[in-house]
Amino acid sequence: MKLPALKTPAKDITEINRREFLRSGAAVATVALAPGVTLMAFGGEAKALADPGKRWGLLIDVNKCAKDCTACVTACSDEHGWEDTGNPETDPQWIRKVDLKDKDTGREVSLPVMCQHCENPPCVDVCPTGASFIRPDGIVLVDKHTCIGCRYCMMACPFKARSFVHEELEDQKSYSPRGKGTVESCTLCVHRIDEGGTPACVEACGKTGNGAMLFGDLNDPESEISRRLAEYPSITLREDLRVNPGVHYSNI
Repeated sequence: MKLPALKTPAKDITEINRREFLRSGAAVATVALAPGVTLMAFGGEAKALADPGKRWGLLIDVNKCAKDCTACVTACSDEHGWEDTGNPETDPQWIRKVDLKDKDTGREVSLPVMCQHCENPPCVDVCPTGASFIRPDGIVLVDKHTCIGCRYCMMACPFKARSFVHEELEDQKSYSPRGKGTVESCTLCVHRIDEGGTPACVEACGKTGNGAMLFGDLNDPESEISRRLAEYPSITLREDLRVNPGVHYSNI
């Protein structure tokens, strides 16, 4: 006996189609947030601009990073429109200064910590919708269209580099839109990189005269960052996790 076909309620079909649409690369349309500001999906245009032959990264010389200097943090805040209100539980964690002290020697250092743009990012592994992804050039981003605000990536990140947007936002930057209910983190100023520029934090550090931050292509053996990594010892944070961060530190 032939069984009758089961019918899926129209509402369920709509929801299934919506989820599939969001998970696919088709969600490239924009969502209006404010006059002149749209929430573009990083997954489409940004991936297309990425050069798979490159891997962008940073080398930070801790000896040149002054403890009382926050130029990199201020530059990032100005560039992307987020604000540090002194509330670490809810404030954005795009970049922050961390102070370390060697218990044996008493030596103290201060260093900036941001998304480490790992080659094997835990945030990408746990994301249920594919909103967290890594570009072919090594930059780890969040597609705000497909982020459902579950915050699994925040729990998975060993560097506490991601934050959740709790409040309504105003005066956003058109090149760096943000959205309530989504997760965000350092983008390595991808909008600048795709135009041949340098991350705002690196530029600001250079203007102070400290020159603690160096940006470049880790895949190019002739780049300045690759030459320095070959000549001088450096480390990455939590090397035991084997996530191969794109951010390296020297003189820690």
